[in-house]
Amino acid sequence: MRYNLLILVLINMFITAFLNSQNEEIELWKDTIPYSIKSIDYQETYEYENNIINRISKVTTPTLTTFIPENPNGTAVVICPGGGYAYLSINKEGYKVAEWLNTLGITAFVLKYRLPSDEIMEQKSVGPLQDAQEAMRFIRRNAQRWQVKTDKIGVLGFSAGGHLASTLATQYNDKVYEVNDSVSAKPSFAVLIYPVISMDNQIVHKGSRKRLLGDNPSNELKDKFSNDKRIDSLTSPTFLVHATDDKSVPVENSIFYYMSLKQHNISSEFHIYQDGKHGFGLGLKGTNEYWTKQCENWLRINKYIN
Repeated sequence: MRYNLLILVLINMFITAFLNSQNEEIELWKDTIPYSIKSIDYQETYEYENNIINRISKVTTPTLTTFIPENPNGTAVVICPGGGYAYLSINKEGYKVAEWLNTLGITAFVLKYRLPSDEIMEQKSVGPLQDAQEAMRFIRRNAQRWQVKTDKIGVLGFSAGGHLASTLATQYNDKVYEVNDSVSAKPSFAVLIYPVISMDNQIVHKGSRKRLLGDNPSNELKDKFSNDKRIDSLTSPTFLVHATDDKSVPVENSIFYYMSLKQHNISSEFHIYQDGKHGFGLGLKGTNEYWTKQCENWLRINKYIN
């Protein structure tokens, strides 16, 4: 037991040293995490690929890892990696995405958010949203530190991270923890890549719903976290990407979200690709290969970048 604990400590020290040598990793909560439960047996787990952190599961300490461009343009983005609310695809849908955003002059923050768990949360359905709201507020409170403009802080999410990003875009005012100031958690814009949106039986990603809401969620709870049903006239402008042949998260998730944005006259753009399946990240081949360029054009036209 002591040997395993020592190994875990050494691994965490290595990870921290690696990240600190590249970028700054900042703990999101200064004191106690709201409505958290202490569990000695619940420990963060890391998977590696080519000596780089690839996946993280059982997150206990939410953090933001900063990626600062050479010439910041004042725009910032919080990145929510996907992983079905079971793990975080932290490299493919986090660090690599931050590096791309840096090439556009955007200051990027990779959010290592807590995954829904009854072991460490009093109410697991709002645990990830607590972290996302606080990430947005934290960056706004410290905007001058990173030369960020408070009205140009967006959120970007993949898959289940897209669900979290769209939850933030539609439920930024929901009181899920005590806030001592008036700093807004509303993202200035949202970029959703093959996102989980709906909790409805017909198109839901069942694994994400089960982990977030439990085995038999009520219709009220499913409606609350079906973010296409939470859009109103104040929802953030949105850029959406999805592949027609996505079998894991059906394209209807993005279609319903887009249609609701349109109904509420929210500025939005939606790209449906012929193929790509699920999890194509920054683009693989075919038309989905160019979604980053199309996103760049959208950001530029809407004056988030020059």
